[in-house]
Amino acid sequence: MRFVRFGNKGEERPGVVFNDEIKDLSAHLSDLSGAHLDPSFLRSLDQMNLNGLPTVPASTRLGPCVANSGKFICIGLNYSDHAAEAGMDVPPEPIIFMKATSAISGPNDPIELPRGSTHTDWEAELGVIIGRHAKYVSEAEALDHIAGYCVVNDVSEREFQTQRSGQWTKGKSADTFGPVGPWLVTPDEVDNPQNLSINLRVNEVPRQTGTTATMVYPVAYLIAYLSQFMSLHPGDIIATGTPPGVGMGQTPPVYLKPGDQIELSIDGLGTQRQVVVGAGSA
Repeated sequence: MRFVRFGNKGEERPGVVFNDEIKDLSAHLSDLSGAHLDPSFLRSLDQMNLNGLPTVPASTRLGPCVANSGKFICIGLNYSDHAAEAGMDVPPEPIIFMKATSAISGPNDPIELPRGSTHTDWEAELGVIIGRHAKYVSEAEALDHIAGYCVVNDVSEREFQTQRSGQWTKGKSADTFGPVGPWLVTPDEVDNPQNLSINLRVNEVPRQTGTTATMVYPVAYLIAYLSQFMSLHPGDIIATGTPPGVGMGQTPPVYLKPGDQIELSIDGLGTQRQVVVGAGSA
């Protein structure tokens, strides 16, 4: 199934995509968060008469496809070809950093450049949404803890990230730097999370073309690995890394400016479209 959240910012309601329309689920669950993300609960909704649910107007804004995320965990340099374009070695263990949850935004909301930004970049990534508490889980059981998959744009200010001292978080966490969605796609609709094409274009120019097959550390490994260091809770988002083609890796580097249009997609998980706006405009 493909779940969405729709409505004005801060007022989103849960929905499901059925016959290319969005159906309103709010009479049956309060939101896509907490216990409602448990894989068994989401599977139970498949028995519902979706055709009888109210239809949401096609022009309605889509919000982030998950609510109340406690953690937004990112994996750095998880594609060998992206590590190469960044001039860095493939890490011997996954690199973990956090993105502030206040960065989360809808899949088609504007991306606002932070004040003083000159090096804001794009990163198309496979997102994993946790649906069941995970602590010290094995790789064999890791996928059972997934509510669904989604598209993430891990927007990054490279100067803030690499030149302003400290960890990467400060370059990753500006408001609007975490578009998530459009859909939360349940695992039964994703045959193999390690065989998905990822594409991103800026102003119609192809920039990123990759596949999750070249991940250094696959999804199941990442969940098991992270669960050794912290509990994973329903609603937590894992951004699993980006393939090559980021702006920093272009020759010469290309960074985002007001008016730029970004389009990114992953096989079966939908498409995001964002317009870049200046500081304080979003």
